[in-house]
Amino acid sequence: MERIPILKVGEFLLVSIQVDMHDRLVLSLQDDLTAQVVVSRAKGVLIDISALDMVDSFIGRMLGNMAAMTRALGAETVVVGMQPAVAITIVELGLVLTDVRTAINVDKGMALLQNLLNESSVIDSHEFHEK
Repeated sequence: MERIPILKVGEFLLVSIQVDMHDRLVLSLQDDLTAQVVVSRAKGVLIDISALDMVDSFIGRMLGNMAAMTRALGAETVVVGMQPAVAITIVELGLVLTDVRTAINVDKGMALLQNLLNESSVIDSHEFHEK
């Protein structure tokens, strides 16, 4: 069975989807990603979908689910490289990706994750000093 590689980059995980997604592959990625977040104690996940020309409602929902799951495990998720046709399809399908942050490319996505991590550490430090 084919798998999507998940790479560790510092405190983040990078998922670069370079193949057409089908339902089984998305479910496998979800399982692999949540397991890797726990094992690596990742603080952020970057999902690069720049190679995807289209998504269906299931794949769109699963992107949102993966972001919600990784957030529950303590990692923020940013989806990068969304093609205009994919954005249009997501909106036309009425999908609301509430837990999904987006960025135009990998560099911007990494910067966003780093900013979120820095904000989180400032909040954690402030809460610690108040106690």
